[in-house]
Amino acid sequence: MPQSIFALLGNKKVGDNNTEAKIVTYLKEEPEKAAEATIQTLAAASHVSTASISRFVKKIGFDSFRDFSVALSTYNQQKHPVDLFGEIDDQDNSAAITKKVFSGAQNALSMTRDALSQQALDQAVDWLIQADRVGFFGIGGSSIAAFNAYHKFLRTPIDVISHPDYDVQLMQAVKLDGTDTAVVISHSGRNEDTLFIARKLKENGVPFIAITSFSDAPLAQMADLVLLSLAEEVNFRSESMSSLIAQLTIIDTLFTLAGSKLPEQTQAVVDTMRDVIEGTRTE
Repeated sequence: MPQSIFALLGNKKVGDNNTEAKIVTYLKEEPEKAAEATIQTLAAASHVSTASISRFVKKIGFDSFRDFSVALSTYNQQKHPVDLFGEIDDQDNSAAITKKVFSGAQNALSMTRDALSQQALDQAVDWLIQADRVGFFGIGGSSIAAFNAYHKFLRTPIDVISHPDYDVQLMQAVKLDGTDTAVVISHSGRNEDTLFIARKLKENGVPFIAITSFSDAPLAQMADLVLLSLAEEVNFRSESMSSLIAQLTIIDTLFTLAGSKLPEQTQAVVDTMRDVIEGTRTE
């Protein structure tokens, strides 16, 4: 199974009813015991029926409970020794907190890598290099990822636009059309301002790529292509910083892939920019 079990939990619509919430809670709190459990003992420990367990494992993509159990066991053997979800406790010292924060970042990168398909990445890159213009859009914390993408893609021959101000983003969005491509970034995929931009892109027939953490979010449902940025968030991190690290790495991947598709043109742009920037520096 290429995706970790917790990547699957992160990108599927699970836990949206009381029965599933009980199962997810037990998996998070007792992953080792869950891996060793039979379907009967897992059902008893989660306070649900065996039929509920069977439906749950199929919902997240497994053919049988046995396949689910093997995937969970494999994940437990490979996971970082730090607490699975990186929860910071009151008694943690600075070394423990630092270790958990770094572990959260590592988990985000591993989960996101496992969730990405080569087909989706190749499709995204083809849209980017064939577009007349590419717009990068993001609000709040995701605006950092959007502007980072803009800054990187300026080094390619691709014509790119972006802006930190929401009103300007909206004006840019309504000027794009079917010959262009947009990349819309949102951790939750539910921000109303972001969704308004997405709706305007759809109205104009602009194909757009969503980078988000939830495949069932409204943004993902509207998008023509979804690249999931997954993370097991550490508490006290309301801005979803691990998810941001995953977003930035997806952008780096798209930039590198695009550059490899347009090597000579990209190198020429990089050389020109380097010469201009060097000219602004004193001896």
